[in-house]
Amino acid sequence: MIALKTFFDEKKVHLFFELSLWCKAIFAVSEIAAGAATWFAPQQLFLTLVFWVTRDEFAEDPHDLVANFLLHTVQHLSVHTQKFAAIYLLGHGVVKLWLIIGLLRERLWYFPASIIVFGLFIAYQVYRYAFTHSVPLLLITTLDIVIIALTWHEYRYLRKEKPRNCSRSW
Repeated sequence: MIALKTFFDEKKVHLFFELSLWCKAIFAVSEIAAGAATWFAPQQLFLTLVFWVTRDEFAEDPHDLVANFLLHTVQHLSVHTQKFAAIYLLGHGVVKLWLIIGLLRERLWYFPASIIVFGLFIAYQVYRYAFTHSVPLLLITTLDIVIIALTWHEYRYLRKEKPRNCSRSW
């Protein structure tokens, strides 16, 4: 029990919380960049990119499942779908980044707001998974669940141990 308590001391949990937020911030910035690129890029660019990325796979196996899926998806990408993807990526990235900045600054009201918003993202991701069966989507969802648990833990710690809007001094 003592070894487990030492492993999960507050300093280590807080460090893991911050590291997970920084990882999520990198994903958020990537989403913002991808959303902007998706909004402004012509559809021909996506087709060229997929041909370039999959050219070796098609040379080895013209029936490669992943390469053919990517090619089929890009060939049937409508302007509406492209704009929806861009708006989704931009919105998702901006909201996540805004919440992460508030969490890193230890502003108490960001904690419950983040839990709610990340929970809504998880609900949507689970809904999307029902259609896509995407393993990366499951991994992102798992990371979000861990972050929600850590956010809840940090929120309880900050409310109990620290006065409002006061940062820790590790």
